[in-house]
Amino acid sequence: MTGQHGIDLASRILGGRVVAASDESFGVKERLVDPAEPAFVPGTYDLRGEVVDGWETRRHAGPGGDWVIIRLGAPGVLRAVDVDTRFFSGNHPTACRVDACVLGVADDACAPAVNWVSLTEWTALKPDSPNMLTVADHRRWTHVRLRLASDGGVARVRVYGEVLPDPADFCDVSVEVSGLEQGGRVEWSSDSFYSDACALIRPDRPRTMGDGWETRRRRDVGPETHDAVLISFGFPADLRRLEIDTSWFVFNASLEVSVLGSRHRPDHNGWARVPFDVAVLDRTPLAPDTRHRFTVAVDDVCALRVQAYPDGGIARIRAIGTPTPAGMQRLRTRWDEAR
Repeated sequence: MTGQHGIDLASRILGGRVVAASDESFGVKERLVDPAEPAFVPGTYDLRGEVVDGWETRRHAGPGGDWVIIRLGAPGVLRAVDVDTRFFSGNHPTACRVDACVLGVADDACAPAVNWVSLTEWTALKPDSPNMLTVADHRRWTHVRLRLASDGGVARVRVYGEVLPDPADFCDVSVEVSGLEQGGRVEWSSDSFYSDACALIRPDRPRTMGDGWETRRRRDVGPETHDAVLISFGFPADLRRLEIDTSWFVFNASLEVSVLGSRHRPDHNGWARVPFDVAVLDRTPLAPDTRHRFTVAVDDVCALRVQAYPDGGIARIRAIGTPTPAGMQRLRTRWDEAR
């Protein structure tokens, strides 16, 4: 759910939801935010017709075309929208446009008074392929509307950007500062052979062994051999608790873990030269298939380097804390700039 343009804010993993559509005769609208890649088995039919893995409307939509509205799982600043038409070739829409708005969670997104703002121009869609649309309006949005110039089918809609939480939500409370919902990001991992390290900061509980971070088996094992992952926060924070979760990793969990922090943000050289010189958690043994909770007291940290010895699997990593005064100011500044 992460791409070069940021996090998929519409993903069901974050709580994204398709709230309304003009029609869904052949393919249900909820498939648009499914985190799984689309699939298709030709010649498979049900009562709706050939089974499709996506949203598909009936023929002859009329001059107004079809539309669908998605509530983002985490409101944020948008960078790009991928309108993925994979497996829709003779039945893909001719063109589309993306609009956005800001609504409360209980507001009616279909109400006539909703102030929709166009984020893209009308753009021709290619069949059976991703269609990446760049967004230049970098304000904060909660909902997007995909408008089609015709009827047709779309497999997935990925809304890439940066999470921008409301600073008011963080006043005098501890939060999961590493989490996707609070603007956390996996910046780098030494290895993601079996599964993507980005799963480590998802807000949900792991459901299988594949729902976590698993590296290949190291054969060069020595006392200091380890894999590692870098997790950045949306704002500097004072850390008070860590959770290292090895759930579902029974025979392949990491044996030990250590955690280092950084008080520095990257320059144009990126994270490769950022020093991680703050001790957060000393090298500690891990049990398989277990949620480990550690009390820490480390102030003013903006990123973590988690080192897993010597290799293996970790399901989730959660860093709990409160924004520093500078972190709150940074968040308020971003909030004001995006309104």
